[in-house]
Amino acid sequence: MLISNHFSPNKTREAITITPSRDLTVEDFEQVVLKGATVEISPESLKDVEASYDFLCEFAKHKVIYGVNTGFGPMAQYRVEDNCVKDLQYNLIRSHAAGTGEKIDDRSVKAAMLVRLSAISKGYSGIHPSTILLLKDMINKDIIPVIPRHGGVGASGDLVQLSHLALAMIGEGKVSFKGEIRNTADVFREEGLKPIEVKTREGLSLINGTSVMTGIGAINALKSRQLLEWCICSSAMMNEIVGAFDDYFSKELNGVKKHHGQMYIADEMSRVLRSSKLIARREEHFYNGNGHQQEKEFDRKVQEYYSLRCVTQILGPVYEAIENAIRIVENEVNSVSDNPVIDYKNRNVFHGGNFHGDYISLEMDKLKLAVTRMSMLSERQLAFLFNPNLNKLLPPFINFGTLGLNLGMQGIQFTATSTTAENQMLSNSMYVHSIPTNNDNQDIVSMGTNSALIAKTVIDNAYQVQAIHMLALVQAIDYLQIADKLSDSTRHTYKAIRSIVPVFVEDKPKYEELALICDYIYNNRFE
Repeated sequence: MLISNHFSPNKTREAITITPSRDLTVEDFEQVVLKGATVEISPESLKDVEASYDFLCEFAKHKVIYGVNTGFGPMAQYRVEDNCVKDLQYNLIRSHAAGTGEKIDDRSVKAAMLVRLSAISKGYSGIHPSTILLLKDMINKDIIPVIPRHGGVGASGDLVQLSHLALAMIGEGKVSFKGEIRNTADVFREEGLKPIEVKTREGLSLINGTSVMTGIGAINALKSRQLLEWCICSSAMMNEIVGAFDDYFSKELNGVKKHHGQMYIADEMSRVLRSSKLIARREEHFYNGNGHQQEKEFDRKVQEYYSLRCVTQILGPVYEAIENAIRIVENEVNSVSDNPVIDYKNRNVFHGGNFHGDYISLEMDKLKLAVTRMSMLSERQLAFLFNPNLNKLLPPFINFGTLGLNLGMQGIQFTATSTTAENQMLSNSMYVHSIPTNNDNQDIVSMGTNSALIAKTVIDNAYQVQAIHMLALVQAIDYLQIADKLSDSTRHTYKAIRSIVPVFVEDKPKYEELALICDYIYNNRFE
């Protein structure tokens, strides 16, 4: 069961314009990367880029500036002769285009390209404006450099991965274009594009930043927020199936816990379930004076299992983690991650380490923990549905057939359990696994791109678990014949899933239908 990563461009969408006064948001990434909107560069941004370039050309004369007339990393102590400075930039790109492994998916690379375009359009890179314009054209034409997964340590940024982007921009390497992997030079020729010519420090500026980890992080944050919406939906359905009490998500109960996220989830659960005919009021069962206090054992559960009763407490911190990730990612998207920073307004060049990816690395570690928690909640709710000793409502594995002869959803549960276990293992921190490299010049690194890529795997896995959960939910709803009593919101979801997978009695392979459900929830939001 794979997450679809193909583009469905819609070039009629309004263009996203990069300006000095407007910050990009994760919603902009959704429009450009997932929905095919184009990107434009404002005249003000181009003016800043040109001013930065002109300043560096003049300022660099008779001065030593890292990466302009020096070597790189621990070789920065070596002066590069004036007649070799352009060769220096080409050498940097070609030598560092050294990634291995499967290619990063096109969506993630396009997101990385948008981050890099944002960073170098701010006028702090000292590069020629033609570099900005080519990158913009590549984004708009969906010419996506082939970037291998392995290589970046996240300090000096995403050097290796971004070198593959830069390699395409000098007309070399491979790109993904219209569903095919092709030579960059051939695609440029067909599309009327010219490779960049190095003028000052185009090579270093293109590869020296946090753009890959941040681009992946932007899509990760978007899809995590969307997954949370589906997790709220499935948790609401779970409470409907068992006829749970409404005080679990009441304002009065949750309001005495001083966490914004918990109240947000409580409000969302209340909103989703407002029109449900299945949610019970405790006053009508245990507070009505009908003699329950005399019973030794109650037929009706006084409180549900934690995976149903504690949804607001479990998903509250998840919501806050996702929202914080969005804030951090947006800050990084709109930052300058070059080194050195070419500050034409203050007429100076500042050396430092804005390329360090700690913010994104730590946030992606936290995000994957939150997403793994969602997959764990889905898996526990799924186990409840499949076990008649727990739910006391449904046959084993929601089996509509002959028990013993038919197996229902028994096999599906193994997949959910296995995938959740993988998420738990992948949730170990990448951020704290720094390994010194680059002759100890990079003696503490962020591993940000690894963190972002692993977080993406966790998110994709969680969607797969959620798809299995959705199939079990609609099967349970049909077994209990309660579809007409669902809330307006959950009934809409029920119908959508049932349009993909009809009620089933006989055993048959489910992997194709699960893939369709997964694709549906990945590409649609729960409203």
